[in-house]
Amino acid sequence: MNILVTGGAGFIGSNFIRYILQNYLEDSVVNFDKLTYAGNLENLQEFKDDKRYSFIKGDVCDYDAVAGASQGVDAVVHFAAESHVDRSIHASHEFIRTNVFGTQVVIDAVRELGIKKMILVSTDEVYGDVEKPRKSKDGDPFKPSSPYSASKAAAESLAIAAIRTHEAPIMITRSTNNYGPYQFPEKILPLFITNVLEDKKVPLYDGGTQIRDWLYVEDNCSAIDLVLRHGTLGEAYDIAAENDPEVTNREVTEMVLDILGKGRDFIQDVWGLRPGHDQRYAVDSSKIRALGWKPSVSLAEGLKQTVTWYQGNEGWWKRVKSGEYQEYYKKQYRV
Repeated sequence: MNILVTGGAGFIGSNFIRYILQNYLEDSVVNFDKLTYAGNLENLQEFKDDKRYSFIKGDVCDYDAVAGASQGVDAVVHFAAESHVDRSIHASHEFIRTNVFGTQVVIDAVRELGIKKMILVSTDEVYGDVEKPRKSKDGDPFKPSSPYSASKAAAESLAIAAIRTHEAPIMITRSTNNYGPYQFPEKILPLFITNVLEDKKVPLYDGGTQIRDWLYVEDNCSAIDLVLRHGTLGEAYDIAAENDPEVTNREVTEMVLDILGKGRDFIQDVWGLRPGHDQRYAVDSSKIRALGWKPSVSLAEGLKQTVTWYQGNEGWWKRVKSGEYQEYYKKQYRV
């Protein structure tokens, strides 16, 4: 299979490309990425001389560029998106442009070039806050709380419309919070891990009471791959570890501190609710599990692997955390 991956230099996209190239020796991948602040070709350095891998720099909002990169591919896996809730509040127009208009451009290219399959990679955040003990599931109404989640809900609506109107060969995946190697350190786990490695405190909002479902990135990649090869066109699949018991942000922070041998005094409480953030996310992943998928990495083991990766790749994250990122961090956490 020849696969075009949009946003393949980002966190999940690069891990997906690695998963494909390591597990399918006959497959090839075209990585199409604009290389914004969170896109990093270092993430795929080991494949730069692999004949099965190629990179094209381009913007998903540029139809000609997308169509050119899509020539001869069998499938498109569309990761490219602005993805951080906090940034979406301050720069919502960028999220609408990339996540909504860019998705329509990719859909148009898939249709007009007759590509056999497209996966739109979405998020469980489209469902919004969900109270215990309920879990969101495919078919529930969308209740996005931030410009980011609203833009992803809009992208899904465009995909659903294309399926209905044009019988476009699209499937949708919605995963819970991913973590693992190569994650940009504006997200909680890489931020906290690298802060502690720099002997800095970790800024924890509102006592860390919020609940997230933590999914190791390779498990998400295996689920997306399963949908790509065996999913039903027109369907959406929710992907979750379904952590049992559920874990608060404070608890996952304490797990990281324990792995690194640090005390609770490394927690710097930042009081006040973060705008656009929900208290609890939880989804029912029975639909993807019916295809034969289940997560293979526990939260405890995944956190150990993630911490070990950041310990061994200091050069990568120190380069990423330099420059513009420092100004963003000071503004966001008021430090």
